[in-house]
Amino acid sequence: MPDATWKDGILLKITNVIVYFLFLGSNIYTIAGPSSIYYYGKETYITPAPWAFLIWSLIHVLLLGTIIYQFFPAGQVTIIDAISWRFPLLAILNAIYINLWASHHYIAAFIFALFVSSAVTHIYYIVKKHHSPQSYADELFIHLPFSLYHGWTTVLVVVTAFEAFGVNALTHPAGVWTKVFVFLALFFLEGTAATYAFSTPEGDLPASIAIAWSLFAISAHQTSSGFVHWSAFVFAVLALLWVIKGIYGLVIRSRSGIVALSDEERAPLVG
Repeated sequence: MPDATWKDGILLKITNVIVYFLFLGSNIYTIAGPSSIYYYGKETYITPAPWAFLIWSLIHVLLLGTIIYQFFPAGQVTIIDAISWRFPLLAILNAIYINLWASHHYIAAFIFALFVSSAVTHIYYIVKKHHSPQSYADELFIHLPFSLYHGWTTVLVVVTAFEAFGVNALTHPAGVWTKVFVFLALFFLEGTAATYAFSTPEGDLPASIAIAWSLFAISAHQTSSGFVHWSAFVFAVLALLWVIKGIYGLVIRSRSGIVALSDEERAPLVG
């Protein structure tokens, strides 16, 4: 391809760079800002430990690779031609969501969490269904970040829903209905992790890992209610088992030649 190929879709590429730093900046604000929302937000009976939110850092690093990869011909096919303007839309919606969450407007934040989840789902569908990875770079900078993002936003929707409509765990003991809704939410997350792990022959392990990580964080943080703590722990272990089983299946298929990891032109890591 000619050297000028990187200029194709240059407006969108520049926009992606700008909104990426807007998106990243919003999350930095919530951690380093005076409100420290990740540590002092509304406490509910499904609030995870602060270290759960470190997954944002991993997603940001991978997406930085995505922003760089878009300037290469192989990355441009998926990022510019297929995902197109959906990434800037996602970044803007996410920035709005984060700032609403940081300012404790939880009902509005929940609504935008749904918008973010919808935007991620659309990108996720395009990437998973229509653009199979053709290289390690495709896996690392396209499939992996959006798989993690998709699983993580599922957790955020649930967490934000409890912040918007649930009781404050610091002032209200966990009643019967609170425990019922928490149990159903945890069951939903664990079931979603299993669905990710077995939705395709290769599975979507990064999304499952994101949910399993979050369930362990919920269990670690919820010490005031034994029911919530142990329910979250059991579901976290189950989610981890689905991840391990998925990894085992990948290894078996790899050894049997169904997945050719040594193929230089198509070496999928996560499907």
